[in-house]
Amino acid sequence: MKVLLAFDSFKGSLSSLDAGTIAAEAIREINPDAECDVIPLADGGEGTVEAVAYASKGELINLRTSGPLRESVNSPVALIPDRDGERTAVLESASICGLTMMPAGSLDPLAATSTGIGEVITELLDMGIRRFAVGLGGSAVNDGGMGMLAALGAEFLDAEGNRLNGSGGDMLKLASMSLAGLDERLSECRITIATDVDNPLCGELGATYIYGRQKGVTEELAAPLDQAMLLYGSLLEEALEELPSYQSRHVAKMQLQAASQSQSSSHSRTLLRDRPGAGAAGGLGFALMALGGEAASGADWMMSRAGFADRASGADWIVTGEGRSDRQTLHGKLPMRVAEAARQSGARCILMSGSLGDGITDLAPHFAGCFSIVKEPAKLEQCIEQAGPLLKLAVGETFRLIRSAEAARQS
Repeated sequence: MKVLLAFDSFKGSLSSLDAGTIAAEAIREINPDAECDVIPLADGGEGTVEAVAYASKGELINLRTSGPLRESVNSPVALIPDRDGERTAVLESASICGLTMMPAGSLDPLAATSTGIGEVITELLDMGIRRFAVGLGGSAVNDGGMGMLAALGAEFLDAEGNRLNGSGGDMLKLASMSLAGLDERLSECRITIATDVDNPLCGELGATYIYGRQKGVTEELAAPLDQAMLLYGSLLEEALEELPSYQSRHVAKMQLQAASQSQSSSHSRTLLRDRPGAGAAGGLGFALMALGGEAASGADWMMSRAGFADRASGADWIVTGEGRSDRQTLHGKLPMRVAEAARQSGARCILMSGSLGDGITDLAPHFAGCFSIVKEPAKLEQCIEQAGPLLKLAVGETFRLIRSAEAARQS
């Protein structure tokens, strides 16, 4: 029996590598002859850096940078080899300006900033890196990437001409900007934006209204922040017009997209702020697009880097899971991507998550079985603390049943 273990992380308890390793141990205890292959995966959120470093046999380093409240933090970065001998640096917003990094009970969308992302990119540029993959998930910011751009040399001013460092609160004060001081080395870079979010920057489906509440945006703040985001987006796109190198790049990409998809000429003029993924990580997606970044499914990018298709070939079973599976899992989350890849490879896929929420009946047809590892009513803290033993028990019992069924079929 060949089994592929391809989990996302269980937020706050198990990394994807930990989950896969525990599941493999459980399977081998039931079937010592089982061939278990563990592939740590992520979709751009928490755990992406560690997972891609392991899966791609890359180097994991730590860089000192500014956290979401400008405090000094260590952030992991993966340097992974490319086929042409170059390296891609992988970083994630979750470990630089992430929600879990905010003090307990102290969410502050006006103070939170993406400055650390720009600082890390600058340090990597100094190291000679020109290829980046930025995982956007689990961020605490709603600053449109303003903090990141300021750290990279952009200038933001209020109505009195005072310089703004970049935060959700600074967006409310923004009157003008200039990209003239932007680090020139960015024009040499290739940036992949790894995200499972397809929201635009502004509006009812934008960053503030859809994701702001989980970052502390109140009902009273939502409208002024969204309006400020719209102004910021307009000013940034106008500033891009003054940078021929960037503007020519964007025009070429849009023309190529319009020609390849045979869509109307109006599509070629789609504003960056309206593009799918611009609203990811509080607008960081938009700012990275302004630097020439291209949005990609975080799960697909990660699976490609890990050689998932080749490793899934010949597998009998593929086991995947995450902290909580619900209706959102259907919309590009990693377990759904794994299930789709399993179907293409001819393997049967099992979903084994921390909990199952609304929409599980819609998920069920995509898996051979959907299971929660929780065995009895318990507080969330207890479930997180016992995630490892609970996962091992659930996987073990599932494969005990599989072994029994296969034995009965052969007799």
